[in-house]
Amino acid sequence: MILYFSGTGNSRYVAHRLAEELGESAPVDITSAPHSINLDHEQVIWVFPVYSWGIPPVVMRFMQNVEINGSWRHWMVCTCGDDIGLTHRQWRNIVTIRGWDAGGTFSVTMPNTYTLMRGFDVDPDDVVQKKISAATGRIHDIALCMMQGREPDDVVTGRFAMIKSKVIYPWFVRYAVSPKPFHASTSCSGCGKCASCCPLDNISIVNGHPTWGSDCALCLRCYHTCPSHAIAYGRATKNKGQYLFSEKYLETNR
Repeated sequence: MILYFSGTGNSRYVAHRLAEELGESAPVDITSAPHSINLDHEQVIWVFPVYSWGIPPVVMRFMQNVEINGSWRHWMVCTCGDDIGLTHRQWRNIVTIRGWDAGGTFSVTMPNTYTLMRGFDVDPDDVVQKKISAATGRIHDIALCMMQGREPDDVVTGRFAMIKSKVIYPWFVRYAVSPKPFHASTSCSGCGKCASCCPLDNISIVNGHPTWGSDCALCLRCYHTCPSHAIAYGRATKNKGQYLFSEKYLETNR
């Protein structure tokens, strides 16, 4: 079974490609997954993006609370723009606490999507293309590892991994995941696409404009989906780009 969370489509793509490679059933989005899962000695593959060198809070909560019975082995495949810090160790800790059997951990480099702080933006088109092109082979290699029963920590931790995951990540979760700075500019057409695409149904259209509730995954799907580029996060997203995974990148690779 493949359980995944995805904001802009990177992790969803990886989850579905893994399913194809492994002959697994269709991946299940954790935002629509049941709170109790009964398996018949099946492996569980967790696929999710890295948030500030750690596990996204929405994934963390799900892992801590879901009941999974009859699982065989758990694997982690995370997507990242560059590196993951100690995300794999964080994941292993949760798996151990839950009493599950941990297998290997892997990272897949995909296009950057985070735009909410100074110095962070989406990748240029040529970099996007290179990353997605390389990801195809990478996913195949990961699937091969799983089929052969190899269980490495095959991840890109990057420099200063301890500081990133032990200092920056806790600060990020505590202070930088608030939806309060989200707002729509005057270019908003009131189309409602941001509300319809929100994985947690956290956006409502009020008087023709979106309003954000408190249950936000900070996945940025609303920001990257807006056809008018009208969604902003304070002033942090000014002049920043947008990115959503698209099949067009696969067509270019063929």
